[in-house]
Amino acid sequence: QVQLVESGGGLVQPGGSLRLSCAASGMIFSISDMGWYRQAPGKQREWVASITSGSITNYADSVKGRFTISRDNAKNTVYLQMNSLKPEDTAVYYCQAHFARVDYWGQGTQVTVSS
Repeated sequence: QVQLVESGGGLVQPGGSLRLSCAASGMIFSISDMGWYRQAPGKQREWVASITSGSITNYADSVKGRFTISRDNAKNTVYLQMNSLKPEDTAVYYCQAHFARVDYWGQGTQVTVSS
């Protein structure tokens, strides 16, 4: 079955950086569109960034210029490089895969931006 496992979350000071990883299995990664979403306490889950199977990227306005999504098809992994982090970036970050007309989700990784 499809599995998505996120890693790389943690506590970071404002202005700092983190890189999230999402390792995929049980799917044909190279033909899947991938995305990152986040959910802050008391808020709905929101889209952050996405990358198509052809490596076309898109970003939410709130992270444009600070976050970079990328993929390594040889490693079945998608990344989210987060720079210039702000307290409002604090959330659980989820990896999402769109494969064979179905959306799959990881378990999430906590990112906390605080001094």
